[in-house]
Amino acid sequence: MDEKLSIRVNVADRFYPLKIDRSQEEVIRKAAKMINEKVLQYKQRYKDKDTQDFLAMASLQYVIKVIEAENKTDVSPVFEEIEAMEQELREFLDKE
Repeated sequence: MDEKLSIRVNVADRFYPLKIDRSQEEVIRKAAKMINEKVLQYKQRYKDKDTQDFLAMASLQYVIKVIEAENKTDVSPVFEEIEAMEQELREFLDKE
């Protein structure tokens, strides 16, 4: 059984202790880095906002990307087409 790894992740200048599987460390650190980079971009662009606003906008932007990616990988239309083709093939073979 894999033991959990204790790490501290910096997100928007706050540190969060996490217990994770070792296999998740790289992904979690990369995610934190991406969030921090996006927050920094917003800080440089909008001087009159606070960090909470920047985190909210970064979250919104990344969740939009996740939803778009999920929609692109929706394979149900492909399965429906395959099922229709399979039905046609069965009908053709039954005629023989």
